[in-house]
Amino acid sequence: MPATLHDVAKLAGVSIKTVSNVVNDYPSVRPETRQRVQDAIAELDYRPNLSARNLRSGRSGVIGLVLPELSLSYFAQLADAVIARADHHGLVVQIEQTGGDRLRELAVLTSSRTRMADGLIFSPLGMEQGDADRLRVSYPLVLLGERIFGGPVDHVTMRNVEAARAATRVLVESGRRRVALVGAHPGEVMGSAALRLMGYRAALDEAGLTFDPALIESAGLWHQAEGAEAVKRLLASGVEFDGVFAMNDALALGVLRVLHQERMRIPEEVAVIGFDNIDEGQYAMPSLTTVDPGRAEIARQAVDLLVERIARRAPIDEPREVLVDFEVLRRESA
Repeated sequence: MPATLHDVAKLAGVSIKTVSNVVNDYPSVRPETRQRVQDAIAELDYRPNLSARNLRSGRSGVIGLVLPELSLSYFAQLADAVIARADHHGLVVQIEQTGGDRLRELAVLTSSRTRMADGLIFSPLGMEQGDADRLRVSYPLVLLGERIFGGPVDHVTMRNVEAARAATRVLVESGRRRVALVGAHPGEVMGSAALRLMGYRAALDEAGLTFDPALIESAGLWHQAEGAEAVKRLLASGVEFDGVFAMNDALALGVLRVLHQERMRIPEEVAVIGFDNIDEGQYAMPSLTTVDPGRAEIARQAVDLLVERIARRAPIDEPREVLVDFEVLRRESA
């Protein structure tokens, strides 16, 4: 017969209530007691009856994760981290993909599928600051990304300006004086591209370098093909550059490909740095110097905040904004 809660409590020498607290990851259990219970669970191969637990609690045991697109490695790896953290809490993740379309993002917020979940982690790309009130929903919601700030829900995001400044500084401090930027979104006021452009310009100002609009290349989508096309345009324009800050790693990989084709030595002639620390960057030739924006911590914070809101079952009081730390990873390309 499968092990029961009573069996675990007996082996660990604790009450059934204590075992339940450990299974539900309540923080009130002393570390040594928690370890004893976890050891007993492992020894007995105890599996909680999630269906019964969810029925008693009135919860589904499912949380939603809404992302722009899983074809971008950053979002795929973010989803993987969210799933792992949700599993730690005994939760299942239901993923929705919006394509970054504003109307689809708004529809997800009110869809019946979303309301069936216990809460939602939401990363919009098409919505804007003026849509902040649309986040006033009747279920727990945690916001990701850089499209809306100061909204009515908890928000977990990265330090875009500071991280982009640090990335550009890596190039400048290695002696680069003509640093191109790939991935700009002309006219964008709020968003990753606008914030990273601010960081880029701040680093140039600190180094006493003049901002040159001819070094800025746009890319509507941040995919490898767009990075390749952007650096082709730079080369065709004849503008001189000795460094490239690509606004994400996918763009940077496209840049590396074209520079290789043009027989340009990296980093001797052109140094390249990306942003996101996706897995593929480690295996590029040369390996890609990049910024790790704290993806794993974003996932952990988002899930933990959501689980807390679900447990409280109370209207949101004071929304919290969490800014995670970043790290520059020096590899071979810069």
